[in-house]
Amino acid sequence: MRARSGRAARVRFNPLHLAGWLFADMLLVLALVAMGDQGDSVKAAEAAKKPGASPSASGKPRPKPSPTGPRAVLRKPVNVAIDAAPGDRDRIVERLRAVTARHAGRQAAFVLTFGRHADPGPGGAYAHEVNSLLAEARPGMFEGATTRDFWKGGASGGHADIEIYFYSY
Repeated sequence: MRARSGRAARVRFNPLHLAGWLFADMLLVLALVAMGDQGDSVKAAEAAKKPGASPSASGKPRPKPSPTGPRAVLRKPVNVAIDAAPGDRDRIVERLRAVTARHAGRQAAFVLTFGRHADPGPGGAYAHEVNSLLAEARPGMFEGATTRDFWKGGASGGHADIEIYFYSY
């Protein structure tokens, strides 16, 4: 057996080999710091829903705190359903206004609409028709919302199940 000679025998440890690991560790630390800096928008939304101002020690009401941090999409959807004949745009808009009246003032992030029909084609077409009328029914609520059309098996058409996912505030 011959002993190693030359450069390979002299260099046992090169600090340059650790540069990649150091970079990865620093990136992880920066990511953790950035996540820790974000506000909790769900807690802020829950605090905003609580009734108005609470009195302070001086007897004057304190102003309600405003939400901080980026908006988030709430995990639990609002489920509504409408019944209107396919092609009856006025009735669809009327029904959409009625079922979303309780949620006026909120903004939808995305909407999943399931059109019922025995066949997938007409069911998806009905869901698309309903989604195309959302902004007409409630312009402020559905402005910029993402919509998706789905088919849901059923005996007849003219019925849509709608899942609305709202922003936290």
